[in-house]
Amino acid sequence: MTVQAESTLDAAGAALDRAVAWLRDHQTADGWWKGNMETNVTMDAEDLLMRQFLGIRTAEQTVASARWIRSKQRDDGTWATFHGGPADLSTTVEAYLALKLAGDDVDAPHMAAARRYVLAHGGLESTRVFTRIWLALFGEWPWRLVPVIPPEIVFLPPSAPLSLYSFGCWARQTVVPIAVLRALRPTRRLGVSLAELRAGSPPPTPPRALSVPGLFHLLDRQVLVPYERHPVRPLRELALARCAEWMIARQEADGGWGGIQPPWAYGLMALDALGYPLDHPVQRAALAGLDGFTVHEDSPAGPVRWMEACQSPVWDTCLAVTALADAGVPADDPALTRAGRWLVGEEIRRTGDWSVRRPGLPPSGWAFEFANDGYPDTDDTAEVILALRRIRSGAADTRERRATIGRAVRWLAGMQSADGGWGAFDADNTSSIPAQIPFADFGAMTDPPSADVTAHVVECLCAEGMANDPVVRRGVDWLLRNQEDDGSWYGRWGANHVYGTGAVLPALIAAGRTPDDPRIRRAVRWLSAHQNPDGGWGEDLRSYRDDAWRGRGESTPSQTAWALLALDAAAAGGSAEARRGAGYLAQTQNPDGSWDEEFFTGTGFPGDFYLSYKLYRMVFPVSALGRILGRVTPAPDDEARAVR
Repeated sequence: MTVQAESTLDAAGAALDRAVAWLRDHQTADGWWKGNMETNVTMDAEDLLMRQFLGIRTAEQTVASARWIRSKQRDDGTWATFHGGPADLSTTVEAYLALKLAGDDVDAPHMAAARRYVLAHGGLESTRVFTRIWLALFGEWPWRLVPVIPPEIVFLPPSAPLSLYSFGCWARQTVVPIAVLRALRPTRRLGVSLAELRAGSPPPTPPRALSVPGLFHLLDRQVLVPYERHPVRPLRELALARCAEWMIARQEADGGWGGIQPPWAYGLMALDALGYPLDHPVQRAALAGLDGFTVHEDSPAGPVRWMEACQSPVWDTCLAVTALADAGVPADDPALTRAGRWLVGEEIRRTGDWSVRRPGLPPSGWAFEFANDGYPDTDDTAEVILALRRIRSGAADTRERRATIGRAVRWLAGMQSADGGWGAFDADNTSSIPAQIPFADFGAMTDPPSADVTAHVVECLCAEGMANDPVVRRGVDWLLRNQEDDGSWYGRWGANHVYGTGAVLPALIAAGRTPDDPRIRRAVRWLSAHQNPDGGWGEDLRSYRDDAWRGRGESTPSQTAWALLALDAAAAGGSAEARRGAGYLAQTQNPDGSWDEEFFTGTGFPGDFYLSYKLYRMVFPVSALGRILGRVTPAPDDEARAVR
């Protein structure tokens, strides 16, 4: 090893020590970690609009939210869906509306610049369906031009092509309240007008008639819209009542729905439109719970207020445990044992919507959030199991932990889809029909298997001694079938091919593939070819729509760490590329042991909605540096036996 290489590794080791200290300092007394989750300003604009609809918007909330929204406007007057991304018309319209609601002068330079962009790109007429729904709620768009989701959808059996259970869980929970709102067509006073944003654009060209989207367009215009004017009244009233029951039955302990902001806001408004007063226990709990998703910060311009679309304490905690163990923290360290006890206590022991496709499967698993017991996900469950395996504590804790892991492993295996892969929340949620309806112009509508989730589950089951189990072999086959032609893997829940490849290579090695396997070598070559001159890796979120961005983008700590984790798994942790990556992390670290990461590296809906996990910049670099430097604390012997 050269003197320069030794110097790089020494700097990386010092950086790792500082980062470990930072993680220790940021653990809560209860044992969990949580980083705030930033998205785009539609969350904040829609929060103000929801409060306007309900009649509870305050001046203090409005001023602080508007200050945050202004801070995210770019020099050209627009807003984007992710840091550094292209301007987005609907996001800009919603931000403009929120600022106008806050009293901003429409002739102020920042408002005029936004308006010029909106008018040049088709005006209100060219916005997405969800934006037009918000406009319709305040009379700024005709309800008759909003695609119909009839509330009678709640009666369809799960086997029906467009039943609620053909949608992904996030879409399912949004469809039901929007169906109520579309049926009731409420209009509330906004107090301002958006007439100046109308461009007079012609309506969008309908899809080709002899196509699936075209047929659904005709169904919407020729059948559903007329039915909305003259529904079968007893059936409609029963459907609305059933929708309310469906929503109320799925309200979580924190008052929300699905642990995510969109169905939370739509649910509050739908129940309000159905006549549920704000002091009703369901509504009261929902409003109170939103306070826990509200972030208050100081800024140079004054206090700001912004909304988290979701929260990730379980995910952050299991990744932090794995990171500390990768960094050599002993398995019985109090930080790990506290986290382990908290994670065990978060196991979900009741059935949820996932059981519609897997009736009879005993419940287990973990959700992403503090409270989302109806929707555990396979990704969190796999990573929690991997984290719990890295902990050693007393005999009683060990027995409880092993029993918990055993239940979760059985649940994971039972959630495998028919094609051998794993989706996040449901099994076999693969229908192509929901994406064809006129309503579906924003976001993923289903939850099919993905490479990153399947890889995490395969890695987890292999750690439990199941590498030769048919369940795992089918999962490995799925991964091999879905490798991209260039050698990478697509990342559904993280940006993007760097994330997918960073997840898959450790899983394939855990499943018995060797580093000289041609498919692994191709992936390593892809990573090496996409390393940036500064030693890091980055992938712009535009890669979800444009393959030219695949593996390209400014370096970030989290994406660099994903590449390093893949290289280490493929026996390339001592390569020149890995040393340069470790050097990038050492050189870009802050004095307090943290890293900055302005770019979003998390994915909500590929191509449409992205996330900035504030803890990604910490947990993944700690794991990567720990593994590259060989500091890993293995799973204790009493944890390293199979559970079947």
